[in-house]
Amino acid sequence: MSLQYSVTVRNAQLDAVESTIGTTPVITFFSGSPPANCAAADSGTVLDTFALPSDWMAAASSGSKAKFGTWTMSGDAAGTIGHFRIKESTNTTCHIQGTVTATGGGGDMTMDNVVIAVSQAGTVNTFTLNAGNA
Repeated sequence: MSLQYSVTVRNAQLDAVESTIGTTPVITFFSGSPPANCAAADSGTVLDTFALPSDWMAAASSGSKAKFGTWTMSGDAAGTIGHFRIKESTNTTCHIQGTVTATGGGGDMTMDNVVIAVSQAGTVNTFTLNAGNA
């Protein structure tokens, strides 16, 4: 039998992600595929970097934690967004990374548009963390 956690434990695990990263994280969108893991160096072209809202994730519920508020970027460079990295406020340590696709594309994060021009706005539509071992 595999381990199973209560919803309370799963929610606490997810809420710890936000408190560990902090209230002023930075997200960067890159072209191409994500690096092998968060410890690896950034890869791809930086298409935009911005600070997330201070309360950037909703409280965990039912073992799931979704983005909170509006996450809008404005292209610093032109290209197709392939992945993101979320780092703490100093933009030094990667804590979360994943793929980005247009809405309906199945990425870890979805946006209204992944083909970005300089100064073009883009909005993150979905980003949800799910705790395992239900």
